Amino acid sequence: MSFRLPLLSSLKRSLISVATTSRQAPTHSARALPHRCRAEVIRSSRLARGLATTADRRYTLPQSILIVNKRRTDDVNEAIKTLLQYIRKNYPGVRVFHEDRPDIPEGAEVWSPGPDAPPIDLVVTLGGDGTILHASSLFKVGAVPPVLSFSMGTLGFLLPFHIDDYAKALDSAFAGRVTVLNRMRLACTFQGRDGARVGAPCEDWQVMNEVALHRGSSPHLNTIDVFVDGQHLTEAVSDGLIVSTPTGSTAYSLSAGGPIVHPSLSAIVLTPICPRSLSFRPLVFPANSKITLRISERSRASAGLSMDGQVSHVLSPGESVTVQASLYPIPCINRSSIADPLDRSGASSVSPTRTEEGLAAEEGGKREGEGAGPGTEDDWVRDINNLLQYNATFRSKALLRHSRT
Repeated sequence: MSFRLPLLSSLKRSLISVATTSRQAPTHSARALPHRCRAEVIRSSRLARGLATTADRRYTLPQSILIVNKRRTDDVNEAIKTLLQYIRKNYPGVRVFHEDRPDIPEGAEVWSPGPDAPPIDLVVTLGGDGTILHASSLFKVGAVPPVLSFSMGTLGFLLPFHIDDYAKALDSAFAGRVTVLNRMRLACTFQGRDGARVGAPCEDWQVMNEVALHRGSSPHLNTIDVFVDGQHLTEAVSDGLIVSTPTGSTAYSLSAGGPIVHPSLSAIVLTPICPRSLSFRPLVFPANSKITLRISERSRASAGLSMDGQVSHVLSPGESVTVQASLYPIPCINRSSIADPLDRSGASSVSPTRTEEGLAAEEGGKREGEGAGPGTEDDWVRDINNLLQYNATFRSKALLRHSRT
């Protein structure tokens, strides 16, 4: 499946850094990212094999939008209707798609994932974090379009915009005045008792939050052999193990005592679930690591496996799952990208090449608050305080309440 994306250059830079270093990956501006490119394959690393280098730097506005929403309620129906009306009025040439469901909104075209699916330039989600996880699961092969996420009354780390701000956010996205954070995903493959791969290469599962191997309904602890890049690390006797991305580090992994990892870092987190050994602590690996979890032959029962809490498998003793960084992260549009066009150092965070609309706005000196470029605030830092109330004492909680007023 191929997409007209403004992200190939960004994905290339981001994932090459994943394969070569563990330092923090930068956030890139969508202004500098092409929608359509003639590509040639680069072979500098494993993670870069499937990426493309830009040969044709033409920049156009999104021509197609996919709307993904949670279960239809009156609020969701009204939001979809409002979005469709706004897009038809202000961007009449844009095609609007909706995933193939019985409740297709009037004015939207049907879209189903697959090799013959129409290309998508922008994904708009309406709901909670689970809606974004579902949107991620729709793109299992190839690059993922940029995701613009609107909260429908649900708090979460992946919801930068409230639905009331739809006009400002959409205008910024169409003008190319946004930044994206490439949130790392995991690719999962399964092996049988003989070690042979189960399923075709194109059937890799793409996971945004975590892979959780757990005992399910069994009353017994799991015995799991853990391998890192083919080398045996340990035998884990526990209720299970979690392999998570930095994005997923604030989900199930955090509840199991795992570390909080900034989403712009490239890393894989391994967190035990109720281990028998008190010395079994969470581990953080570089993103180019390959982690294999194999159910030991000595395990007394099979283990359940879930990915982003949605897809379940059962692994019997001798079977295994291998987890590694996906070639295709999910690019999420930042809330802070609608603030100050300069980064913290005062230098422009976008490349010299921009869309014509972005250049016109810069030459005219028009910086209308939001929608001008990357901001001076980190969305994640703000959310970790407001949503998790990280390290909040009674006094700091009062300060947080005061800061919201």
